[in-house]
Amino acid sequence: MATVKCPRCRQGNMFPEGTLYTTRFADMHKSCPCCGQIFEPEVGYYYGAMYVSFGFNVAIFLVSLFVLYQFVEEVTMAMMIGVIAVTVVGFLPVIFRLSRAVWIHIFIRYEGPCKEISENAAA
Repeated sequence: MATVKCPRCRQGNMFPEGTLYTTRFADMHKSCPCCGQIFEPEVGYYYGAMYVSFGFNVAIFLVSLFVLYQFVEEVTMAMMIGVIAVTVVGFLPVIFRLSRAVWIHIFIRYEGPCKEISENAAA
């Protein structure tokens, strides 16, 4: 999960290796190092990934609520906010990368391994 793969060839990394839990977790390659697929086809392309991220965060909320109700007799609002805040902040780099990967995989189809794709067709 540290480096999600290109949707077109599924071989090149979308994000630089070793940057998941650093201040550079949002850095992304401009194009696939393998097939040349551009990862940001237009300005504002990843605004839709916010909706995917929202879905992941709702799932985190529901799972946190379920787990709290299983182990705590009385769940307070402060307890719920604390657990969700710690969980969401802890998984922020993972959620960010995963939501971008899901968003781009919706619109760019798999074309096969890099050796079968011509690099000029990426644009």
